[in-house]
Amino acid sequence: MKTLIHNLKGDRVIWSFVALLALFSFMPVYSASSNLAYLKHGTGNTLVYLIKHFVHLLMGFIIMYQVQKIPYHYFRSISRILLPLAWILLVYTLLKGTMIEGANASRWIQVPFLGITFQPSAFASISLLLYVARYLSKTELEEMTFQKSLFELWAPVFFTLMLILPANFSTTALIFSMVLMLTFIGKYPIKNIGIIVGFGIVAFAFFVLVVKAFPDAFPNRVDTWISRIENFASDKPGEDDYQIEKAKIAIASGGVYGLGPGKSIQKNFLPQSSSDFIFAIIIEEFGLFGGFTVMFLYLMLFIRFIIASYKAPTLFGKLIVAGLGFPIIFQAFINMGVAVELLPTTGQTLPLISSGGTSIWMTCAALGIILNVTKKEEEIVQENLEKQQREEALQKLIDKQLEEDREINEENYSIEDHAVNPMNAVLNK
Repeated sequence: MKTLIHNLKGDRVIWSFVALLALFSFMPVYSASSNLAYLKHGTGNTLVYLIKHFVHLLMGFIIMYQVQKIPYHYFRSISRILLPLAWILLVYTLLKGTMIEGANASRWIQVPFLGITFQPSAFASISLLLYVARYLSKTELEEMTFQKSLFELWAPVFFTLMLILPANFSTTALIFSMVLMLTFIGKYPIKNIGIIVGFGIVAFAFFVLVVKAFPDAFPNRVDTWISRIENFASDKPGEDDYQIEKAKIAIASGGVYGLGPGKSIQKNFLPQSSSDFIFAIIIEEFGLFGGFTVMFLYLMLFIRFIIASYKAPTLFGKLIVAGLGFPIIFQAFINMGVAVELLPTTGQTLPLISSGGTSIWMTCAALGIILNVTKKEEEIVQENLEKQQREEALQKLIDKQLEEDREINEENYSIEDHAVNPMNAVLNK
């Protein structure tokens, strides 16, 4: 264990808060998954879902541990490869999206031979934000013109958002907001940002009009998020009101200290109690004290991201921490806002707490990149020294093997000479 902790590089405070959120997640996920355990004449055994959540978190931490070993400046070049790959996955998802419970869930694809589903929009979010950070950091040394950025920056941004929007409006809005935030931090001209925002609003309005005019040409998800916004803005009851009402009952039942771990009642009625509405279950079981504790952990993580961004040695590092770290916190508060009906239902999970593989893995991958940025100079020197020592040790092994092969070849040649020389002597006679 000491060796493992010693190998954890980067900001130890970020590691600590991430570990606390992950450890805390086991209790609400184990409790809230009871309704899933009884679906389709299930036995009610929630242990399966607890083990599944443990495996997801374990894989997530392995991803985070491995990613934090990659020097973050490598992602300058990697982002140019990841973004086209994300486009391919998004196009494939729109065409071959998985059907879940008979409903169109075109934000997911089935991974062959593994039996798991994957959400490419989460991967596309990281890829796009890395690409934007790369472009903005590159323009630090180059003159930035609006005409040039239209093709190199905004064309990839809007193409990516266009592929995500039909199936996932909330993720599209979150990514676009984060891109605008990055451009502001990267000192992109505010006037040009205003132009882009105006263009985005016009493009979105045009898309809504097209959807209304040709409803059969788009997936059912489009109708879903349009109805959610309409229901939220009006007093007319809708199908999402059932979830919101049950979430509000759960919050009201929790009081200050909660009903106790595993004693939630509304978990049996909330369809997404272990993912989208897990914050309501947390408050029901742990009360306002538990809810504020979770909010405090996210706020402390947000403060660490701000500090890490400020201390980053390069502009690319600053933009990476802001671009990958802030969305995690914003997504968390969006999830909480939905639970208390401050926001319309979005389908955003609570990072590191809600069940679900893709969300956990992509969050951990983003955290791994951030942790690499937060490495201290002495840690980088130590890593380089260890790498050099490994290379020297490998070179010694190669040299030793070559030496052994050379000695074996010399012995073989010597044996052949002894066999040939007597024959030569006989022939000479």
